[in-house]
Amino acid sequence: MIEQLTFGSWGGVFAPRQSVYAMRDRTAALPRTDGSVLPYGLGRSYGDSCLNDGNSLIRARDLDRLMAFDAATGVLRCEAGVLLSEIIEFALPRGWFLPVTPGTKYVTVGGAIANDVHGKNHHRDGSIGHHVPRFEVLRSDGSRRACSADVEAGLYRATVGGLGLTGLITWAEIRLQKVAGPWITRRADRFASLDEFFSLSEPLERQHQYVVAWLDCAARHAPDARGILFAGDHAESPGVLAAKQRFCLPFAPPFSLVSGLTLRAFNALYYRLPRPSRVPYDSFFYPLDGIRNWNRMYGRRGFFQYQCVVPEGAAGRGALGAILSRIGASGQGSFLAVLKRFGAAPAVGMLSFPRPGTTLALDFPNRGGSTLELLASLDGLVASAGGRVYPAKDARMSPQSFRAFYPEWEAFCAFVDPKFSSSFWRRVTGGAAMPLRHA
Repeated sequence: MIEQLTFGSWGGVFAPRQSVYAMRDRTAALPRTDGSVLPYGLGRSYGDSCLNDGNSLIRARDLDRLMAFDAATGVLRCEAGVLLSEIIEFALPRGWFLPVTPGTKYVTVGGAIANDVHGKNHHRDGSIGHHVPRFEVLRSDGSRRACSADVEAGLYRATVGGLGLTGLITWAEIRLQKVAGPWITRRADRFASLDEFFSLSEPLERQHQYVVAWLDCAARHAPDARGILFAGDHAESPGVLAAKQRFCLPFAPPFSLVSGLTLRAFNALYYRLPRPSRVPYDSFFYPLDGIRNWNRMYGRRGFFQYQCVVPEGAAGRGALGAILSRIGASGQGSFLAVLKRFGAAPAVGMLSFPRPGTTLALDFPNRGGSTLELLASLDGLVASAGGRVYPAKDARMSPQSFRAFYPEWEAFCAFVDPKFSSSFWRRVTGGAAMPLRHA
């Protein structure tokens, strides 16, 4: 069934025209269209990797069935449209939890695999691709490929982190982790410089499963960058959590609510807040999920999220300092900046983002040309250090930057389904880019 709906991405900087096909049966064939197709879950990608301007989307969210669960091993098989939140609702009362989770639980399983999402525990547990032993990919020729690291290994590596371009994931298996209950024990350590962040993070990573830092990007000079390093583990005691009400932003205001003044005020308050040592999992993993449609606070022009990773060592740390200095000098900071270290686990997918090093993620209100120029300059610093930028967060990187960041892209092309494409893919391989919102 075809529907004409407005489907965008989380950053809100594009307003594409697309046809949307509902996919409600995993045994059904793919829709027949004149142009290309692309799977679409909840649209939580920030840029255009989940968009297909002028073509068609396959709405995979309706593939939402739990298929089988092994209570002895924690392996769950489910359809690709199941949300991470729905897995938690099913698994947590049974003593299980997600092995890896990004900063929102409102992501489909298929989207998590297609972006090879990572979390606060990458230093120990890698990305989601390390915990997905099998999945099925439906190709445009009608074939159904059951993929694993040993069977259809090339297609498996291309699909994990493959941005939905290799076909439609219909179902997947996920190895869950055993937990005692819904609580997290947490510590919070303030730091006053990048050097102090690194000196704190290494021992904490050896002691704790989850480690991540909030960074005050209102600081004008990187050596003075302050922040809070959070470390946590699943509590050993069981418990029950009360239902939590979510605040909602009902509409996007005509201007961004994030400005230099509000940013400095928020950061000063957040830095000094007292923090309990035991918190619900929601507060620890998904603080922004408590505000429904929080992306609207950036106004009608939307925002860019920028996430990069730079390698370990002096070159990477120097690039990180230069990136923070440039952001601070630009006056285009972020109220939420996340800093953490990736572990040494090898990437599962050909286009997987995580690699050993330090990753920084932050938001920028869309100010048009000045924001694009800043982000392009950050790309140059990242590339010079041998790092990369996350495609799931990107809305404007150049073909040259993409090819430098992802040297396996040509090998990946061999596995792209000829019927599947995206606005992102056409942009980074030399196609036309979509216009940004200006009002």
